[in-house]
Amino acid sequence: MKKILFIIMIILFIIGMRHTVLKEYDHTDNSAPASTENNENSASDSVQPDLLNSSVKITAVGDCTLATDINGAGAGSFVSEVLAQNDNYSYFLKNVRQYFENDDLTIVNLEGTLSENGTRADKQFAFRGKPEYVKILSDSSVEAANLANNHTHDYGSIAFSDTKLHLSDNGIACFEGLDVAMLEKNGIKIGLIGINALNDTHRSYLDKAMERAKAENPDLIIVSFHWGIEKASSPTDLQVSLAHKAIDNGADLVIGHHPHVLQGIEKYKDKYILYSLGNFCFGGNRNSSDKDTMIFKQEFTFRDGALVIDDNISIIPCSISSVTSRNNYQPTPLTGAARDRVIKKITGYTESLGNAVLNFE
Repeated sequence: MKKILFIIMIILFIIGMRHTVLKEYDHTDNSAPASTENNENSASDSVQPDLLNSSVKITAVGDCTLATDINGAGAGSFVSEVLAQNDNYSYFLKNVRQYFENDDLTIVNLEGTLSENGTRADKQFAFRGKPEYVKILSDSSVEAANLANNHTHDYGSIAFSDTKLHLSDNGIACFEGLDVAMLEKNGIKIGLIGINALNDTHRSYLDKAMERAKAENPDLIIVSFHWGIEKASSPTDLQVSLAHKAIDNGADLVIGHHPHVLQGIEKYKDKYILYSLGNFCFGGNRNSSDKDTMIFKQEFTFRDGALVIDDNISIIPCSISSVTSRNNYQPTPLTGAARDRVIKKITGYTESLGNAVLNFE
């Protein structure tokens, strides 16, 4: 009897051990996929989109004409200043370079060509600078140039092509009409569109250019318009309608130029519109009666992958010249009473357009 009980105990022991082993095996097997899934989720969480929590600093300025009309060469002209500076191209933007170097993207409106080729158009003013003048921009941390204006074809298509080539070779993105530029800064993809709204055909490019930009899935879209009336201090109805249309269609910032003077800033659907940034490094006039200009800065911030709506902008009041007696083609931040006067001007122009928040440096 004892022998039978002993055998039964051994059998029960073996069965129990087998159940334990199977249970442990089953636990390991069942937990393995869960463990793998957790690891995959953890890896996915650690590889975040670049723009999840990132920002990009944009700087914009107005008309840069790095040339002199052939009929206006001589003492005091842009070309004569280049010679006076012994081809020291850093001279021209040295007083504002600090702002361009401390951002991620500086955008100018390049009004004129950089070429040795082409035939002058039959017009009052036509601008063609030497190809090496591109160093004025590239040596001062300018990364992008709008070419959608009424002077980039002053010497025909060959000079226009040369200009694009010289800009590209020096690391400067250019954009015009349906030729949209795409840049990436700090993991943020930026689409740049330029529209010459003075030309009816080019003006119609806006919708198609926006489509092309959005097809690239940018995080930001900036539209640069050449528009308005020269010397006018307020935007036309066409400027306003085009700016609103661009923002309605997805633009995050609208930049304007052509009037050669400052105009106000509008805030529309939480986006900023700069109706005219005026002249900047402007070789088209050796002693303009209105030398007021500005540098516009905006920082775009992404948090949890979404663009933050804020008023993180600033304006630096400037003159297109470091001296008051003439244009020496050296844009310079203003101080004292001159600065206060330009702040008052910009503020007044802006108040007539709405409720844009202005911050001045």
